Formats: sequence, C-alpha cells, structure tokens
Amino acid sequence: MVQVTMEVGRLRAFVDGRWAAIREEVRAQIRASELLRPGDGLSIEDYRARVLEQARMVSQTKSARLFFPREYGGEGDMGGALTAFETIALVDLSLLVKVGVQYGLFGGVIRRLGTERHHQRYLRAAMTMELPGCFAMTETGHGSDVQSIRTTATYDASREAFVIHTPDDDARKDYIGNAARDGRMAAVFAQLITGGEGRGVHVFLVPIRDERGRPCAGVRIEDCGLKGGLNGVDNGRLWFDQVRVPRDALLDRFGTVARDGAYSSPIANETRRFFTMLGTLVSGRVSVAGAGLSATKLAMTIAIRYGLVRRQFRAAGSDQEVIILDYLQHQRRLLPALATTYAMHFAQQGLVESLHKAADGDSANESEQRQLETLAAGLKAVSTWHTTQTIQTCREACGGAGYLSLNRLTELKADTDVFTTFEGDNTVLLQLVAKGLLTNFRDEFGSMDTVGLVRYVADQVVGAVLERTAARSLAQWIADLMPGGEEEANLLDRRYHLYLLAWREKHVLEAAARRLKKLIANGGDAFTAFNAVQDHLLLAARAHVDRVVLEYFAAAVDRCGDPEVKALLSQVCDLYVLALLERDRAWFLEHGQLSAARAKAIITNVNRLCRELRPHARLLVDAFGIPEELLPDLVREAEAARVGR
Repeated sequence: MVQVTMEVGRLRAFVDGRWAAIREEVRAQIRASELLRPGDGLSIEDYRARVLEQARMVSQTKSARLFFPREYGGEGDMGGALTAFETIALVDLSLLVKVGVQYGLFGGVIRRLGTERHHQRYLRAAMTMELPGCFAMTETGHGSDVQSIRTTATYDASREAFVIHTPDDDARKDYIGNAARDGRMAAVFAQLITGGEGRGVHVFLVPIRDERGRPCAGVRIEDCGLKGGLNGVDNGRLWFDQVRVPRDALLDRFGTVARDGAYSSPIANETRRFFTMLGTLVSGRVSVAGAGLSATKLAMTIAIRYGLVRRQFRAAGSDQEVIILDYLQHQRRLLPALATTYAMHFAQQGLVESLHKAADGDSANESEQRQLETLAAGLKAVSTWHTTQTIQTCREACGGAGYLSLNRLTELKADTDVFTTFEGDNTVLLQLVAKGLLTNFRDEFGSMDTVGLVRYVADQVVGAVLERTAARSLAQWIADLMPGGEEEANLLDRRYHLYLLAWREKHVLEAAARRLKKLIANGGDAFTAFNAVQDHLLLAARAHVDRVVLEYFAAAVDRCGDPEVKALLSQVCDLYVLALLERDRAWFLEHGQLSAARAKAIITNVNRLCRELRPHARLLVDAFGIPEELLPDLVREAEAARVGR
C-alpha cells in the first residue's frame, strides 16, 4: 500500500501539466467573478442572456485570444486555448459550447479554411465577439454524412456572386449554435456548383442578421426551442432562399473560383479534398473530449466528497454509522471510474500536446495530420462515453441528494448527453479510427470511397496486417516481456498490461482483415462486406484507443519526477488497467490470454486497489483543482439531513 502524506499542490502541479499557469489563471477568474457561476432556475431566455453575458466576459480575457494568431491580436497558443476552455467548462457547459462555437468553430473555420483576406476582415471581430457567428454544417437530413448535404452554392459569373439555397426542409441547417438568437453571420457548408458542375462541399460566409438583429433578406431563422440540456445555447434552424453573397465569401484555401467561374484546387480528388477540409477542424473534437472530462471531474469530486461524509448503517459493536465510501462496493462504483478519469486526462493532455505541436494542421505533414485526426476521433468517442456513464454512476452514488438540481449532477447528465453524438457520432468516429488502422498507406486510403476501400483492403492490407502480426511469434514476444511466461508474469507489471492490450488490438485487426478478404473473395459486394465486419472494426478501434490511453498514462507516470506522486499515480494506473481487464476478461479468456485463475486474481486485485486508494480519494479529486465556488455543499446537506432525523 502506498503511504502518501503530500499536500494537494504537489499532485495538482503534475496533473495540470504544461499549461498549468493558464488553468490557474482561469480558476482565479472564476473565483473572482459572481457572473461565472451556474445559473439556477432561469427561464430559457434569461439563461441564454446570462450565457451570452458570460461569453462576452470571456471574450475580454486571454482565454479568447489564445485561439487566434498574434498578427490579429491573439496569442497563437492552441494548447493553451484548449486548456483554458476545459477549465471554463466547469462553470457551465452551455458557456463552453457558446464560446466553442464562436472561437473554435466559427473563428476556426475562417482561420483554417479561409485565406488572408478573410483573416484580415473577420478574425479580430470574431475574437472580440463584435461579430457573433455560427457554424452551419449539420442539416436535418444529414448529420454524420456531411459529404451528402444538399444546401447549394451556385456561382453566377454575370454578377460574381454565389447563390445560397435550401432546396427543401430536409436540407435546412439544423441544431446550429448561436443561430436562434445571437448570431449575425454563418459559416455555411454547401455543395459548390460552377458552370453546371458540382465541386463538392465548400464553406461560405453568409450574413444571417443585420446590425439590429433582424434576419437578412432571404434568410429564415427558427428556434429549436427547449432541449434536453445545454439550454443556454440558442440552437436554431436556417433556410436560405436564393441568398446572394459575393465571390470572396467562399473560404478558398482548398478550392477557389475565378471571376469567370473557373474552379481550381490544390487537391484534385474531391473526396480527399473534403476530408482534408474537415481534418483542419479537428480541434472541435479535442475540445468536446476535454469539456466532457471537466464535467466528469466535477461529478467525481461531488460524489467522492459526498461519499466521505454520508453515513449509513451501523457496523456490529459500533455506535456510529459507516461512511459510505468505506463500503467496498461504493469504492468499486467510484474509484475505478476515478482511475479511468485520470487515464483519460493524461491521454487528453497528450492529444492537446500533439495538436499544439501540429498547430492544428498548419505545420504537420499529411501523415502526422491523419494520425492526429484518428487519435482525436477515438479519444473523443471513448472519453465522452466514459463521461456519460460516470456522471450517471456519480448521480446514483449520491442517492436522492444527487437528484436535486442544485447539486449539479442532473445538470451535468443533461448537458453531456449530447456529447456522444455532436462533433461526430461516437460510433461513426470509431469507424474512422478503424479505417486508419487497416493500413499504413493513408494517402491512397484517404481518397477512396467504401468500394475502393474494401477492395484495397482485400488486395493489399490483409497481407500487410498478417505480416506485421506474424513477424515475431506470440510466444517469443511473451518471453521477451516476461521471461517466466504468462502465468509467472506479475499481474501489476506494466509491460504485461501493455502486451495484453497491444495483442488484443493486433488480433482483432487481423481477424477483421481476414473476414473482409474472405467476403470479397467469395464474390460479396464491397458495401455488404464492409457492413458485415463493422462489429470487428469497432472492436479493433476500441481496442486501439484502450491501448493508446494506457500508453499515455504509463508515460505520464514514468516522467513524473516526484517519487510520492509517481507512486500514487502508478497505483491509480494499476486500478485503471485491471478494471479494464476485469470488464473485458471474457474476451481475454476466450482468446487464451487469461487463465481462469488469473482472471480471478484480477478481481481480487481490483478490490485490493480500491481499499488501498480509498484513503487518497479526497486528494485525488482535489488535485483536479475545481474551484470551491462551483461545488455544491453536499457535505452540509448531508449533515443537515442527519440532524433533522
């Protein structure tokens, strides 16, 4: 058992990571401002007004400037920006989404897909919120399949203008943040048509309201109304009836239209161009994962602190009721989830570091950018699923107190529910991860439709996958990692943990590739073959993310220079991976990677680790650094309830 007597500051300093100063700066702003508090009991209109006021306050701080280049008054610090917004999410997830739409999506699409004239004209106004904007991608008929959206932008050479049009209600822009109330301009994704020929999806800057807040000519706006959560965000619907915008409204980094209507692009293949455009906006997924983790940390802090004061039932021979976190089952509910939250935190930190290094696509080569997109998709999916499951667990762990709105857990449940489907449906995102895993030849792969993809896998990838997995025998690999063999390997040996997760990933990927090859060889069509192996592909993607998360956590532990912090985090990492193996032990048993005895030993060790980490539970949640001003006083509520009995 690890003996830890450290002050929370030592652990927090390591957990906060590279951008610790920015985290603390935002925390200080939260502590100092009454405005930066959750709004309770407000009407939807008052709630939206409060969130807008909060967003305007944020626009006057360094947090807003971090997203934007220095030449336009910003700080040019992508990692710092994402870190600041993770911390802002603790205040209210509606605020996070509001500023995320303004800076990460509206400002981000101008920066990433626009050129110098767009930057000069719009970036400062976006940064200061002088120009509130929208990101109009999703349509009623197409959410995940953005490439098939039906809003059109037809070039009229005689007037050097694009005509933006919504052909029917299925093509209306839907669920658009900032559209219902505050937005004045929308970045509209539409099918570009020049000379009667479709050029694929491009983005256009389209005014939707004038300076007095009235809809522009040809623009129809409708409020989505009350939602299941995030009601401080004014989601709306947009229709465009032959709305004309000038030629320079096209964000033309990857495709431009000359005055005569001639189209040119540095990327000839339309599908590849489309995915390159979307890839530059990867920071949105990273931000959603980070915000979800902030909500998870808040929920865990509430549940752990409540569990440390709430008492129920007397032990034999005692005149005091038992603290509920002293019950093993309560520890099992919360502490593995806490360990997973730490694992996701360090993986998120690693992803933010990579995104910062790549400058969100500006300086990364194409291969590195694709790898970053794959990692962002996978972590967003797995992390937000963890968020929704963990907040529900925390709500249940707090009983009736957790169901009270003032204690924030139901708010967090409602607000994070959509995180699993916006900025990419999680299941679709894992399919993108699987696509990336099937081959190292990402350049060819990225430009293929499903038919080309499956044929390519059948012809080339299977051999490569099998060659990699057969390059060294499994027995030799185990011998190298653990000379005594699997049964003598230390159950807490990190090399053993990494081996198990890496072996699963390779095995599942190989099996998926074999199934694809067999289906195609037997005359199956490409779509049917791909559809038939989706279960395997999704499992391969999840196995990949699990392995990557463990690698990030293990690397964080290894680089920690404080011996006490390192020892504690190592034990948290043990609990994370053993709880994962416990969850998936049926698979490892089926595939001969765990004996029955070892599977039982995993359960025993999870119990032991829960007991040993129980004294450090408060330290571990306090290290998240959540300002006391944002925490409900469940301790007081629990004590008041006891006095009232």
